[in-house]
Amino acid sequence: MITVSGLTKQYGGRTVVDDVSFTLEPGTVTGFLGPNGAGKTTTMRMMTGLVPATSGSATVDGRRYADLPNPGAVMGTLLDAAAVHPGRTGRAHLRLLASAIGVPATRVEEVLSLVGLADAAGRRIGGYSLGMRQRLGIAGALLADPPVLMFDEPANGLDPEGIRWMRDLLRGHAARGGTVLLSSHLLGEVEHTVHRLLVIGQGRIVADGPVSTLLGGDGVAVRAVDPRALAAALEAAGFHVQHGDDDVLTVTGAQPADVGAVAAAGGHVLLDLRPVQRGLEDLFFQLTAAS
Repeated sequence: MITVSGLTKQYGGRTVVDDVSFTLEPGTVTGFLGPNGAGKTTTMRMMTGLVPATSGSATVDGRRYADLPNPGAVMGTLLDAAAVHPGRTGRAHLRLLASAIGVPATRVEEVLSLVGLADAAGRRIGGYSLGMRQRLGIAGALLADPPVLMFDEPANGLDPEGIRWMRDLLRGHAARGGTVLLSSHLLGEVEHTVHRLLVIGQGRIVADGPVSTLLGGDGVAVRAVDPRALAAALEAAGFHVQHGDDDVLTVTGAQPADVGAVAAAGGHVLLDLRPVQRGLEDLFFQLTAAS
């Protein structure tokens, strides 16, 4: 479990992370979202001790990352896929990491196969594409099969197949009881990968909750055989109704059961009835603009 409490970072008189707090539970993939400069990467680097915090704390299973006897065996991180020696081969890079964290060399071949780099393992990293470097970084994070994973923009450079592979990898890790923190600008992919959202704007957390809760809208979308008659019945019952495309009615401040009851009482035949759902993109811009 990760516990972040009051993390703050100031550079001179400028506060880039302001009193950030959250807890990450096992079994969950958490999406960490925010515009450029919002404080995501700085927060993640403070969590690993790469950037000293001005105040606050971050612990993994009750200890600071730097105080863990073998940090790589507890939390696998990918914060900068370019932070590798370009003259080394992918296999040599992973063998050095494996030696540092006490992982058998045989594990290197396992993770190379897992991330799809077995055929490129003998090539120098300087010749790798961005997507291949991302896969190599993920392989390094997985070497010790740690319970916690923290990735900053891991989908950069990945093709659609690679993004789907990463989604299955992260959700599978959480399903086995692992904890995942994922930062990404690919909002559509985040929406299909994570269970929970943390949204940061101007250094402060502006939203924190399950995806289903944050994306749930206020109202009901309904289609009927006779939309005008249903709209009249709903308005007579005190509901505000908006007419949309394809004869879809949006009933604000209502639950599906409320609309269904009005329809049943008036004998209206329904073709569709569902809660209004916002897209993650709409939510993102709403929250970050407000911050």
